[in-house]
Amino acid sequence: MLGELLYEETGQVTGTRILLAEEGATRVETSFHATGTMRGVHHEDTCTYAAVARPDGTVFGEGQGLLVTEHGDIATWTGQGTGRIREDGRTVFRGAVYLRTGAEGLAWLNGACGVFEYEVDAGGKTEGKIWEWK
Repeated sequence: MLGELLYEETGQVTGTRILLAEEGATRVETSFHATGTMRGVHHEDTCTYAAVARPDGTVFGEGQGLLVTEHGDIATWTGQGTGRIREDGRTVFRGAVYLRTGAEGLAWLNGACGVFEYEVDAGGKTEGKIWEWK
């Protein structure tokens, strides 16, 4: 069951590179920087994910990120998701993310599993939301 919205953010792709092909599919690594709110607290998110376009038109991606709040608290996340590249150039992913921290102010993140929706448009603008998965 989905719970409350844990965080939402918007950002911009900061770099891409092509990695070795896997079974005939090219793996693309993308980094981005985003800002947003996490339960009302402003944060910055620096992320990298690698995605492979599959022959059936789907995309599979894995990533990790570093969240830093306005108070200096730090958390990390790892996630996986699948999606599609749309005709308008947007890539839309949905998947699961796992969060963790040593910061007392963010201790509620430890053990949390979230489900996400993430989009990147043809110009590199990003938008993401994570909901608690209860």
